Amino acid sequence: MLDRTYLRENPDEVRDALDNRGADVDLDKLLELDERWRELKARGDDLRHDRNQVSKKIGELVAEGKDEKREEALERSRELKSEIEEVEEEGVALEEELRERMLEIPQLPHESVPLGVDERHNVEDRRWGFDDAHELPDAVTPHYELGEELDIIDEERAAKTTGSGFYFLKGEGAQLEHALIQFMMDIHREQGYVDLFPPVPVKSASMRGTGQLPKFADDAYRLGGSNEEDYEDDDLWLCPTAEVPVTNMYANEILLKDDLPLKHQAYTPNFRREAGEHGTETRGIVRVHQFNKVELVNFVEPEESYDRLENLLTEAEDVLKRLGLPYRILELCTGDLTFASAKTYDIEVWAPGDDMDEGPEEGGRWLEVSSASNFEDFQARRAGLRYRPERHESADYLHTLNASGLAIPRVMVAILEYYQNEDGTVTIPEPLQSYMGGKEVIKGHEKVGESALGAGDRE
Repeated sequence: MLDRTYLRENPDEVRDALDNRGADVDLDKLLELDERWRELKARGDDLRHDRNQVSKKIGELVAEGKDEKREEALERSRELKSEIEEVEEEGVALEEELRERMLEIPQLPHESVPLGVDERHNVEDRRWGFDDAHELPDAVTPHYELGEELDIIDEERAAKTTGSGFYFLKGEGAQLEHALIQFMMDIHREQGYVDLFPPVPVKSASMRGTGQLPKFADDAYRLGGSNEEDYEDDDLWLCPTAEVPVTNMYANEILLKDDLPLKHQAYTPNFRREAGEHGTETRGIVRVHQFNKVELVNFVEPEESYDRLENLLTEAEDVLKRLGLPYRILELCTGDLTFASAKTYDIEVWAPGDDMDEGPEEGGRWLEVSSASNFEDFQARRAGLRYRPERHESADYLHTLNASGLAIPRVMVAILEYYQNEDGTVTIPEPLQSYMGGKEVIKGHEKVGESALGAGDRE
């Protein structure tokens, strides 16, 4: 949430920043409502002052025994009370409308963010891992075909139990998932992160605190019954990212300067409908409704947040470096920033299995595995996250940042395709082998049931 005072005092700057984001916001209407709210506040203050003066006069008239004048003053006091109630009622309604409108305004981009309309204008910062890239087979099998051949990814049976956009991991596939989670969390512990295992359902207030509501309600899974009353009773959503519970863990609290920087990591399953994305990924585990992720969340003093963003980016990309997976860093342009972000870097791993004209000269495509973002005080204002610079000083809003460390299915895709062998097996990256009981190669296993038989065998 933006600072309303800042918006009021810098309307042209805010308007230009929102235009750069491509945000459709009726700023004039909001400013008009804010002006009316301030008029009501001033009117209420004047009326209360007048009523206090009348009350004081009533006391004097009582002492002087002037009953007729006292009745006139009492009538005036009642009139003022009624006017105050009307002004306050309108003011409360305006305040609520202003808050709702403010919740729909996105964060303003940092001055260093490149201008652009959409992802076509993102700026590539650097690449890593291509100079000494792993030797690939002559033809790399896409992960969804390889996963089916090795019987480690089963989309068909997941569609039967749950629906499209979900999948089973089986045998070495499930082992690889668990290995990646532990591997990532061990790395981030080395970097000073404190582990959290948060609840998966989150309240609407928490979703608003990090900016998922009201903007992205259609992308989230809401818990509840068959009607609105049931939703109101539960008021819970399935976690779309661990950013939500972890950031809101300290909602409406005051931290101390000595607590900062505060660095938490959390593994959670995440649930997203991917509304508006239907048909973009019909096979595989790149775009799904449930996926695992290790999230990194930072709470810092404002003057340190942009240095922390650079370090956060380094902490996230360290996972890919240790796995030996080629990747690139993109700086997002103004038009591609997420709702709450002032500045974001995307980390995209290279997956060579699908030639979608997205990858480098070698073919393949880029898969986003992390967005490292600085939200400045945007989330802090929404969630009431403050800190006290010194014990005797007043509290101020802190800055929040986060990054995936990393999104696990897409890292798995990159491993299955990049470390694929000519015989259809997959070499397990050396740092993961100890997490998989010393296993060095994913060989797959025999399928079960009639689906494992050829047509002739079934006859």
